[in-house]
Amino acid sequence: MASEASIDLIPLERQLQQLTASIRTKDEDESWTTVTSISQELANHLRVRNSPVDKHTILGKTELPQTLTSLLSLGLRDSHLPGETRTAPILELLRVGANLCMDHDENRAALLEVGFPQSVMSLLEGYAETIPSPPDATSLPLSIPHLKIVRTSIGVLLNASIGYDPVKFRLISLEAALTIIKLSSTIYPPTSWILHQTESLKEEFAEEWTLRSGISNWAWRTVSALKDVQDETLQITNSDILPWITSPLLKFCPPYASESSILSDSDPDLFDNLVQTDFDFLEESCTIIESLSLDIEDFRLELARATCYPTSTKATPCLSTILDFIEYGSYSPLWKNPIFDDAEIKKREKAFDICKAALIKAVVEVFAEEKNEEILWNDSDSEHPGGIFVNRFVQWIKGYVEAQEAKSAPKIITNSRDDMAICASLSLGNLIRKAPHATVLLSKPYSLAPFLSSIHFFSSSTDIKLKHGILGLLKHLSQFSKLSSVIPNSLAEVAIIDRISTSGIWDEKSDAMADVIQLSAIGVAKHMCNASLDHTIALVLPTDQTHPSGLVQILALIKRSDSVSIRSEGSRVLVNVVKSLWFTERPTGASDERQKKRDQCVASVLTPECANTLTALIGRSNKYPILVNEGIVAISLLSTHKLGGPLVLDALTVPVKTLVPPPPSTSLDEALSPTNGAVTTPSPEGSSRDAGLPVPQHALDMLVYVLRNVDNPVNFPFEVRVNACTFFLQLQRHATGASLDHVRETVLPVLRQIIQEIKEYPEGVDGEEKLVKAANLLIDSWTR
Repeated sequence: MASEASIDLIPLERQLQQLTASIRTKDEDESWTTVTSISQELANHLRVRNSPVDKHTILGKTELPQTLTSLLSLGLRDSHLPGETRTAPILELLRVGANLCMDHDENRAALLEVGFPQSVMSLLEGYAETIPSPPDATSLPLSIPHLKIVRTSIGVLLNASIGYDPVKFRLISLEAALTIIKLSSTIYPPTSWILHQTESLKEEFAEEWTLRSGISNWAWRTVSALKDVQDETLQITNSDILPWITSPLLKFCPPYASESSILSDSDPDLFDNLVQTDFDFLEESCTIIESLSLDIEDFRLELARATCYPTSTKATPCLSTILDFIEYGSYSPLWKNPIFDDAEIKKREKAFDICKAALIKAVVEVFAEEKNEEILWNDSDSEHPGGIFVNRFVQWIKGYVEAQEAKSAPKIITNSRDDMAICASLSLGNLIRKAPHATVLLSKPYSLAPFLSSIHFFSSSTDIKLKHGILGLLKHLSQFSKLSSVIPNSLAEVAIIDRISTSGIWDEKSDAMADVIQLSAIGVAKHMCNASLDHTIALVLPTDQTHPSGLVQILALIKRSDSVSIRSEGSRVLVNVVKSLWFTERPTGASDERQKKRDQCVASVLTPECANTLTALIGRSNKYPILVNEGIVAISLLSTHKLGGPLVLDALTVPVKTLVPPPPSTSLDEALSPTNGAVTTPSPEGSSRDAGLPVPQHALDMLVYVLRNVDNPVNFPFEVRVNACTFFLQLQRHATGASLDHVRETVLPVLRQIIQEIKEYPEGVDGEEKLVKAANLLIDSWTR
């Protein structure tokens, strides 16, 4: 018998070429039979790699790529699918093409040039057109020969594209991934094999479902290969795949078709293969949904609108199907079969949980998409305000709390319930962009406030992701407190500030992992104090002697934190506390308990620490006019108190604690070392500059920069500059001495320069007249 290396395949290639010409003239079955035998022999020889004779390169340089493409077209004629007498030759032609281009870029290029991958795609599209609309829940009925053609066609595309971008780009342009996924999900619907297994058809079942399983496996490998391109912006598929990958998710929810399988005894290898193929489909689908939701706006928009057919009779929103899986999806009872060891079962269960987490991320992203608001929030549903999704999320949050509080509930709730509460809180938080929506959640029939304040969301053992979701939702709700009295009133009834203050969120031990959570809690406090005096009192006065007040905790956090956001937002809480205490009208009646608490709060903020916190906010916010203005308003209010003026005066020249950025060459480890942390810098006038601009060393510097409004990173509106003049005018009422003289000496030249410049270069800008008036008033008061 001749050795593999000595066999010359060129004669076979020429015979195939001659048959092509013959068939063009006269299409006879006998010619196709010969095509089958020659192609089979070529394909079998080409399966051998690393032969002494490089048959792949030799054949690739012949007319074989063109011959394969021509015969494939002739085998179909004008039909979308091969007839029964043509399935055998087409299968062998596909095998030749698949083996010819395996690990061979030159042959891939040759096949691409003559359109062979494109022809294979046309063949697969023909099969895809046979899928009924809406698709059946059962597997697409295809005979063994046709299943082999589909599998080998996908194999051609996999071999032609893996590691070779030109073919990938062409297939992506033909939406190959969509066609492949459509076929895969209908030829091998996950778990559908369970309904077909029978002892009487053992051999036929094994062959058919081995092929169907192979199609699914190769399909996902091909999709994965198409994603692996250097151009990361290239989109391999789009939202059209949604119905095909969301419907099967319900196959992983009870009730299951069967909790056991006869295959586990009769053919354990096939059983193992089919169970794994089911799970591969789940993993790949969830990965695609997650990645496209994170990266592609159009996908997020479509996921909020698309429908699918879990059954062949009723269209269901894809989003509802995903939420059903998140809520009801569970480990398959088939995984408990004795053929799987404990380690394998645990690995699969962990991967299953990751799939749920991926879909939760996708859902949260969909609800974060602003353009989805109108479709996801439905005002027409009077029974369920906000619509089905809002109602469902509310029930998930309530269900978590009720399950935790039920006497029969386990001490530790299942991870799925945690996940559901996390998904619901994050999604609702993203969706709440209007005061009426926030009001709905805190009003009947939902009345979420008592649930959102549950100790089960704020205990030290609560999952950090769950705290993040709940506090994020509370922050989004509280930001509309000034627009709807329902919000501050309902949250006051459940003492939300007390709950946060006693939860330990602002404790030092929470700093390492909880920056985002601490910031969300600060946001709640900031908005609540801006909304009502009751919330301010709750934050400033401790509820008991075992916990410091919320304000004390926030001030301590500001001191030790290196986070610009925490320092700035924490300081804004104090701004709102001061505004709330000073602006709220004094109630009548000297014995009023509320007034006593208010007076206690005022005394609590008349401290050097509070004054320094406010002036530090001004001093470090040279890029943020809003923050500077808020700080100016707050210290102006403090200065109206006889004890506050001296405190503010002293705080004006306290050096600002700033983060010194490391030089460009500094490594990350060096940047995080103690010597590169937060430091207090002295105030050498004009010695520190940021991008060529002077950096204020304390609040007085910043106020001067605001008044001059030149050489600043940003432009300060006239309103802020006028407020600065008003502050200085107020300051002198209760502050005296050398420090005030220093302020006068620093500010007066600037005021005179401003007035002179406006006189010399009048621009007629709104606010100039007010600024000149305020500056003159201040000069007069200081020079009398």
